[in-house]
Amino acid sequence: MNTAELLVKCLENEGVQYVFGLPGEENMAVLESLKASSIQFITTRHEQGAAFMADVYGRLTGKAGICLSTLGPGATNLMTGVADANLDGAPLVAITGQVGTDRMHIESHQYLDLVAMFSPVTKWNSQIVRPSNTPEIIRKAFKLAQAEKPGAVHIDLPENIAGMEAIGEPLQRDKREKVYSAYHSMNEAAVAISKAKNPIILVGNGALRANASDALTEFATQLNIPVVNTFMGKGAIPYTHPLSLWTTGLQKRDYISCAFEKSDLVIAIGYDLIEYSPKKWNPEGTIPIIHISATPSEVDSSYIPIAEIVGDISDSLNEILRRSDRTGKPEPYGLKLRSYIRRDYEQYADDDGFPIKPQKLIYDLRQVLGPEDIVISDVGAHKMWIARHFHCDRPNTCIISNGFAAMGIAIPGAMAAKLVNPNLKVVAATGDGGFMMNCQELETALRVGTPFVTIVFNDGGYGLIEWKQEDHYGDSSFIKFGNPDFVKFAESMGLKGYRVNSATDLVPILKEALAQDVPTVIDCPVDYRENARFSQRSEGLSCPI
Repeated sequence: MNTAELLVKCLENEGVQYVFGLPGEENMAVLESLKASSIQFITTRHEQGAAFMADVYGRLTGKAGICLSTLGPGATNLMTGVADANLDGAPLVAITGQVGTDRMHIESHQYLDLVAMFSPVTKWNSQIVRPSNTPEIIRKAFKLAQAEKPGAVHIDLPENIAGMEAIGEPLQRDKREKVYSAYHSMNEAAVAISKAKNPIILVGNGALRANASDALTEFATQLNIPVVNTFMGKGAIPYTHPLSLWTTGLQKRDYISCAFEKSDLVIAIGYDLIEYSPKKWNPEGTIPIIHISATPSEVDSSYIPIAEIVGDISDSLNEILRRSDRTGKPEPYGLKLRSYIRRDYEQYADDDGFPIKPQKLIYDLRQVLGPEDIVISDVGAHKMWIARHFHCDRPNTCIISNGFAAMGIAIPGAMAAKLVNPNLKVVAATGDGGFMMNCQELETALRVGTPFVTIVFNDGGYGLIEWKQEDHYGDSSFIKFGNPDFVKFAESMGLKGYRVNSATDLVPILKEALAQDVPTVIDCPVDYRENARFSQRSEGLSCPI
């Protein structure tokens, strides 16, 4: 057995199903070892796509997604997806080939110090220099990648080490024990909650990672406290629940801003500051905060908790609920906003304008998809509208990158989502800019047999930057570009292509596309004049009650 074979044996021990990546000269030994493995190697068209697939796989399953590249440019191409997983809290293990250790002391073809390069974008990384250390390095990589808060790790394997004889066996996986919060901190939280007149719950991605949706819903229901989720906390409580105020996180003033302004207590549950800065909802740092999470709070002048409950989130919520008393309290202010929020959402149901308003496009998408079906959002103007208008009944049914917020994630991410959930409908929602960054992975999806729908919000430019430029300067520059014929592009790859020509086209096209057994692409012209209209309304928004 050589080191590469031992490494693959360790990956099998960790329960790895897929490795996403590209073949290269310096990772040939690993690829040769994978041939006899139960692990499926999926050859992608770009290393960034491989990393995004591993990223979304990790976020959906809680198990580390694996991506593999060769050295030099192959490794640098992985960086964006690895960084995205790290800042979005998705477990990922990146493995790179490397020149032999006998070449590192001199200038060598394609050689970069990859351990140094990956250090800023990973939780931990290491180079394998002794074959016998491989089991320890692999076990540590998975343990750290999957530990709260999850993230990316990196392993560098020099080609001469990969071929060396190796003696060893995979290490036993340790069991994760629950960590319980201190009683005194839960008592402090319960007292503050019992006294508050207008509390509000802010729930983030950490609650989804902790599978705390049921406990959260019971906690909010019993205490009659409205719930707002971040972009990455969608589905933590069903959007149909009468206490759900849907999503916060836009950089503009919205109805939910009123709920925070009137609040005398924010209960932050599984909330990561990277998702939505507390300076946006607590600019003066005057709102009392209770922090309930698996990890201690980050230091921020606008986020200084009066009580910090660190441990298993579900257990913490159940214990605080048992200690709290809110009988006879007036209805929190936030609940009065729900009718205004819903009215704003419903007004686009019958809109027949063309190009289609983003609100209408997303409304129709929600009607067509089931509660367990999955949307993977790319980054751009459409992401803001999806965050605001695509509402979720279940956790992890709308995946938005909002830590690193990397363009190009939707198509490879949708492929990973379909691998994980082959019986569900999966949609990649992307702008035309993001589409062109990783559209080559549609060929990978076709080859692997993962049919999903890609909706292209087509506006011929970088719409989000145009929106921000116009808000800031009154005009825009350097954001327009040309596009191929997306329908012909899809057909040229053996996919199905559709073009929306009216608002009434969208639903039947969506239904037909979702029924196909190959990936499909829908070209949908979008009216982003709505961006400016929303900005104008935001500036003049006063609390309606």
